[in-house]
Amino acid sequence: MSVSPHPDFVKAGSIAARVLAEVTKEVRPGAKILTICTLAEKKILDYGGRPAGIAFPCNVSVNEKAAHYTSPYGDTSVLPDKGLVKVDIGAHVNGHISDTAVTVDLDGSYEKFVSATEAALDAAIAAFRPGVSLGDVGAIIERTIRNHGLRPVHQLSGHQLKPWVLHAGKNVPNVGVRHSDRIEVGETYAVEPFSTDGDGTVRNAKEAFIYSNVMAGNKNMEGEALQVLADARNRFGTLPWASRWLQYKSFDMAPILRSLVEMGAIHQYPVLIEGKSGMVAQSEHSLFVNDHGAVVTTARNNQ
Repeated sequence: MSVSPHPDFVKAGSIAARVLAEVTKEVRPGAKILTICTLAEKKILDYGGRPAGIAFPCNVSVNEKAAHYTSPYGDTSVLPDKGLVKVDIGAHVNGHISDTAVTVDLDGSYEKFVSATEAALDAAIAAFRPGVSLGDVGAIIERTIRNHGLRPVHQLSGHQLKPWVLHAGKNVPNVGVRHSDRIEVGETYAVEPFSTDGDGTVRNAKEAFIYSNVMAGNKNMEGEALQVLADARNRFGTLPWASRWLQYKSFDMAPILRSLVEMGAIHQYPVLIEGKSGMVAQSEHSLFVNDHGAVVTTARNNQ
């Protein structure tokens, strides 16, 4: 008897697919990044209702920014006239997480980047079945992207998904790896190839707008820091959150967040920039592994 994905995982995938299909229609030169982020997050809640929610802040990463850019509070930045815009969103239903992304080429100048990642994602999904080495999947991704004249971003990878845990256990590399875990029946994954004309590495920017809670202890905190940490834990639990989601009229959040990071009470996710400032594209789907292969839950063809 073949195993089936959890209904909540299927629903989360359907929500994310619908939202991404609708939001990417708003990705155009001059559009405000904050508007795109908040629209995506609102739609996830609107379409899921309770107990569905946002699995992580909407990422809108432009050109050499490979990942982890979400608008800070009051962000006024807009999309450029040309370039690559990666929109990466996640929804959850009762903690069952979907994670999906697409790249928009704003003026048609970078079509091969988009084609490379989409082809690599399709090839990876076709190879995804029980017993296959995740390193072999990475080799397929790498070969496909290189066949388009580009490089994979080897420091970024796909990842296993588990309830309430976005990055859980096994990784799906974007390059070939000799010794790696194998795919098992019943597992859920997010597979996300990245292509670039840079060197395939990433470096941390100074800015970070996404955080997650370290769910242990209060480090003898008091006052404003304790209030922020308590609010973050109560509202977001184990899932990543955006700094703009927590704002207080009585004090400035920036120094509080820095102190919480320094104390190890929260973890920050700096904006990631391609190592040589190369252009970057990304494609991503969430999938479930049954006896025969991969069931994609974030496909947008029916949206």
